[in-house]
Amino acid sequence: MTLVTVEVFDTEKKGRGLRATKDLAAGQVVFAEPSFAAVVFDSLSPQVCHSCFRRQEKLHRCAQCRFAHYCDRTCQRAGWEEHKQECTAIKKRGKAPNENVRLAARILWRIEKSGSIISDGQLTTVEQLQDHVTDMAPNDLKELKVNVHDFLNYWPHNGQKHGVDSISHIFGVINCNGFTLSDQRGLQAVGVGLFPNLCLVNHNCWPNCTVILNHGNQMALNALFHTQRRIELRTLEKISEGDELTVSYIDFLNVSSDRQRILRQQYFFDCTCQHCTEHLKDDLMMAVKDSNKVGKLCRQCLEQQEPVLGDTNLYLLRVLSVASEVLSYRHDFSEAAGYARRMVEGHMKLYHPNNAQLGMATMRAGVTLWQAGQIEAGHSMLCKANGILMITHGPSHSITKDLEAIRLQAEMELQMFQQNEAAYYSLREAALKRQPISNLAEPLEDNIRKLFRGK
Repeated sequence: MTLVTVEVFDTEKKGRGLRATKDLAAGQVVFAEPSFAAVVFDSLSPQVCHSCFRRQEKLHRCAQCRFAHYCDRTCQRAGWEEHKQECTAIKKRGKAPNENVRLAARILWRIEKSGSIISDGQLTTVEQLQDHVTDMAPNDLKELKVNVHDFLNYWPHNGQKHGVDSISHIFGVINCNGFTLSDQRGLQAVGVGLFPNLCLVNHNCWPNCTVILNHGNQMALNALFHTQRRIELRTLEKISEGDELTVSYIDFLNVSSDRQRILRQQYFFDCTCQHCTEHLKDDLMMAVKDSNKVGKLCRQCLEQQEPVLGDTNLYLLRVLSVASEVLSYRHDFSEAAGYARRMVEGHMKLYHPNNAQLGMATMRAGVTLWQAGQIEAGHSMLCKANGILMITHGPSHSITKDLEAIRLQAEMELQMFQQNEAAYYSLREAALKRQPISNLAEPLEDNIRKLFRGK
């Protein structure tokens, strides 16, 4: 399908880029793109389906290579075209090489089978993508040579021959253009893939777009009705015709000098966006209430940080996030809720209002507040998260669907809370203690009882 919303253009300083060919609304899907090739990380190979990239407890292993794992035979059939030549190579070699070598091989097998352009909507070829091999540091070049050597040992001897330069180009492209793939809940990175159109989208620390992985639908028994694993480029705000589309390659929650250093090391360019050149929000991220005490923070706990660091200080926000997660795991929800609320309030002052990570953090905080019995605040936080994730992920994404189910349950509990606060807390305490409903002093409707889960 030909893309009608974007076009390739030459930027003044950043090489090629993509710009909008018409006005776009916030939350709009600019384009969806299946991976040219993708692989699961080595360390997670037995835990993640090699076709749909979902994490599963019990996976079926390929009987031939004994390396690839799948949800079931449906996923295995769907992934066979990608795995077929890889399966033979792994079986012959006796073991699988690292993920970069496997991905490079899958890319070249795809080019051999389908050519460099695999759809009408593809805007560039793998050969045209930047590899930055000449910019690599000595240690990175040493690793590149090892990967090339391992690739030549892995590649079938009766297959098409590829020179060292072309193989090095593929590894360079993977290094600076590979897109990390997350599991179905968006909680853990599980693999890496190459998406040619996405490679054309330039970086901005305060972007107008975000990239979301849609795992597709593999539920149908007939593979013809499957939808592909794909990324979606979604707008975060209104974009006018002719504006460049940008995404952030790294997490915004680093001061400008750290972001520039990371981008220079990983992507070989100096970021000149407004937030970097004007050091916007650096003062908030490093805000302190007493600069004389900053050096002692490593020996202080969260309570001792309160009079020292500002509410938007990155180090405080990271400690608040960890503290909230640990306390939630221990079911100390009341204390966890306080930390979660402070963390989100700080994030809201720093992130783009429609940032995907802000949406995820707000959702987790809302759930924590809900679990702590702070139903009004929890429901409000879940509604805010829903508003963000509807833009960044869209209504059909599994994370958005999960959030909507949680939000609806919280809304029903809120209605009960507003009607009978005492009954709400009595039933909540019974649910937390796993007491039979009959032990409650006041009889309640069955449909209200079902609102509460044993948390």
